[in-house]
Amino acid sequence: MTDDDINIPAVLAEVQAVFAEYEDALVNNRVEVLDALFWNSPHTVRYGATENLVGYAQIQAFRAGRSPAGLARTLGRTVITTFGHDMATAMTEFQREGSTATGRQSQTWVRFADGRWRVVAAHVSLLAAPAPQGVAR
Repeated sequence: MTDDDINIPAVLAEVQAVFAEYEDALVNNRVEVLDALFWNSPHTVRYGATENLVGYAQIQAFRAGRSPAGLARTLGRTVITTFGHDMATAMTEFQREGSTATGRQSQTWVRFADGRWRVVAAHVSLLAAPAPQGVAR
Protein backbone atom coordinates (compact mmCIF):
# COMPACT_ATOMS: atom_id res chain seq x y z
CA MET A 1 0.00 0.00 0.00
CA THR A 2 1.27 3.44 -0.88
CA ASP A 3 0.22 6.89 0.26
CA ASP A 4 -1.86 7.12 -2.93
CA ASP A 5 -4.03 4.29 -1.57
CA ILE A 6 -4.92 6.23 1.58
CA ASN A 7 -8.14 8.30 1.47
CA ILE A 8 -8.87 7.90 -2.22
CA PRO A 9 -11.45 10.71 -2.57
CA ALA A 10 -14.31 8.60 -3.99
CA VAL A 11 -13.78 5.83 -1.42
CA LEU A 12 -13.52 8.33 1.44
CA ALA A 13 -16.81 9.92 0.32
CA GLU A 14 -18.50 6.49 0.35
CA VAL A 15 -17.34 5.75 3.88
CA GLN A 16 -18.28 9.22 5.10
CA ALA A 17 -21.78 8.63 3.71
CA VAL A 18 -22.20 5.20 5.30
CA PHE A 19 -20.81 6.55 8.60
CA ALA A 20 -23.45 9.33 8.47
CA GLU A 21 -26.12 6.70 7.71
CA TYR A 22 -24.96 4.72 10.77
CA GLU A 23 -25.04 7.80 13.01
CA ASP A 24 -28.54 8.75 11.87
CA ALA A 25 -29.76 5.19 12.46
CA LEU A 26 -28.11 5.12 15.89
CA VAL A 27 -29.57 8.34 17.28
CA ASN A 28 -33.01 7.56 15.78
CA ASN A 29 -32.95 3.92 16.94
CA ARG A 30 -33.43 2.51 13.43
CA VAL A 31 -32.47 -0.98 14.50
CA GLU A 32 -33.03 -2.58 11.09
CA VAL A 33 -30.55 -0.13 9.51
CA LEU A 34 -27.99 -0.74 12.26
CA ASP A 35 -28.38 -4.48 11.81
CA ALA A 36 -27.82 -4.14 8.06
CA LEU A 37 -24.68 -2.08 8.58
CA PHE A 38 -22.97 -4.78 10.67
CA TRP A 39 -21.38 -7.82 9.05
CA ASN A 40 -23.66 -10.80 9.67
CA SER A 41 -20.94 -13.11 10.95
CA PRO A 42 -19.91 -14.87 14.16
CA HIS A 43 -16.59 -13.02 13.71
CA THR A 44 -18.11 -9.56 14.15
CA VAL A 45 -17.21 -7.90 17.46
CA ARG A 46 -18.72 -4.91 19.27
CA TYR A 47 -17.28 -3.97 22.62
CA GLY A 48 -19.59 -1.39 24.16
CA ALA A 49 -19.40 0.86 27.18
CA THR A 50 -21.09 -1.82 29.32
CA GLU A 51 -21.13 -4.97 27.18
CA ASN A 52 -18.87 -7.26 25.18
CA LEU A 53 -20.65 -8.67 22.15
CA VAL A 54 -19.08 -11.32 19.95
CA GLY A 55 -20.94 -12.40 16.86
CA TYR A 56 -23.70 -10.75 14.88
CA ALA A 57 -26.44 -12.55 16.86
CA GLN A 58 -25.31 -10.98 20.15
CA ILE A 59 -25.03 -7.53 18.55
CA GLN A 60 -28.49 -7.87 17.01
CA ALA A 61 -30.02 -9.00 20.32
CA PHE A 62 -28.41 -6.07 22.14
CA ARG A 63 -29.79 -3.57 19.63
CA ALA A 64 -33.28 -5.11 19.80
CA GLY A 65 -33.35 -4.89 23.60
CA ARG A 66 -31.83 -1.43 24.08
CA SER A 67 -33.98 1.48 25.19
CA PRO A 68 -34.49 4.14 22.51
CA ALA A 69 -34.25 6.90 25.15
CA GLY A 70 -31.20 9.13 25.44
CA LEU A 71 -29.48 8.18 22.18
CA ALA A 72 -28.93 11.72 20.88
CA ARG A 73 -25.33 12.87 20.91
CA THR A 74 -22.96 15.39 19.43
CA LEU A 75 -19.92 14.14 17.53
CA GLY A 76 -16.48 15.72 17.55
CA ARG A 77 -13.01 15.00 16.21
CA THR A 78 -14.23 12.39 13.73
CA VAL A 79 -11.40 10.83 11.73
CA ILE A 80 -12.20 8.52 8.83
CA THR A 81 -9.32 6.87 7.00
CA THR A 82 -9.65 4.57 4.03
CA PHE A 83 -7.08 2.01 2.97
CA GLY A 84 -7.34 1.07 -0.68
CA HIS A 85 -10.86 0.53 -1.99
CA ASP A 86 -12.28 -1.91 0.58
CA MET A 87 -11.19 -1.09 4.14
CA ALA A 88 -11.61 1.89 6.44
CA THR A 89 -11.52 2.99 10.04
CA ALA A 90 -13.81 5.57 11.60
CA MET A 91 -13.00 7.13 14.97
CA THR A 92 -15.07 9.75 16.72
CA GLU A 93 -15.64 11.33 20.09
CA PHE A 94 -19.14 12.11 21.32
CA GLN A 95 -21.00 13.90 24.11
CA ARG A 96 -24.44 13.06 25.40
CA GLU A 97 -26.58 15.78 26.93
CA GLY A 98 -26.31 15.83 30.70
CA SER A 99 -23.10 13.79 30.79
CA THR A 100 -19.61 15.07 31.53
CA ALA A 101 -18.00 11.92 30.13
CA THR A 102 -16.52 11.90 26.66
CA GLY A 103 -17.57 8.92 24.59
CA ARG A 104 -15.19 7.35 22.10
CA GLN A 105 -16.24 5.15 19.21
CA SER A 106 -14.07 3.23 16.79
CA GLN A 107 -15.23 1.16 13.85
CA THR A 108 -13.52 -0.96 11.22
CA TRP A 109 -15.45 -0.99 7.95
CA VAL A 110 -14.99 -3.46 5.08
CA ARG A 111 -16.55 -3.38 1.62
CA PHE A 112 -17.79 -6.86 0.76
CA ALA A 113 -18.28 -8.53 -2.63
CA ASP A 114 -21.84 -7.15 -2.86
CA GLY A 115 -20.37 -3.64 -2.79
CA ARG A 116 -21.83 -2.74 0.62
CA TRP A 117 -19.77 -1.39 3.47
CA ARG A 118 -20.25 -3.13 6.83
CA VAL A 119 -18.82 -2.75 10.32
CA VAL A 120 -16.71 -5.79 11.20
CA ALA A 121 -15.45 -4.49 14.56
CA ALA A 122 -16.52 -1.67 16.85
CA HIS A 123 -15.60 -0.35 20.26
CA VAL A 124 -17.40 2.22 22.39
CA SER A 125 -15.97 3.54 25.65
CA LEU A 126 -16.46 6.44 28.03
CA LEU A 127 -13.72 8.65 29.38
CA ALA A 128 -14.64 10.33 32.66
CA ALA A 129 -14.27 14.09 32.80
CA PRO A 130 -11.08 15.18 34.53
CA ALA A 131 -11.45 16.23 38.16
CA PRO A 132 -11.28 19.98 38.75
CA GLN A 133 -7.79 21.10 39.70
CA GLY A 134 -7.14 20.83 43.39
CA VAL A 135 -9.80 18.15 43.88
CA ALA A 136 -8.60 14.62 44.57
CA ARG A 137 -10.58 11.66 43.30
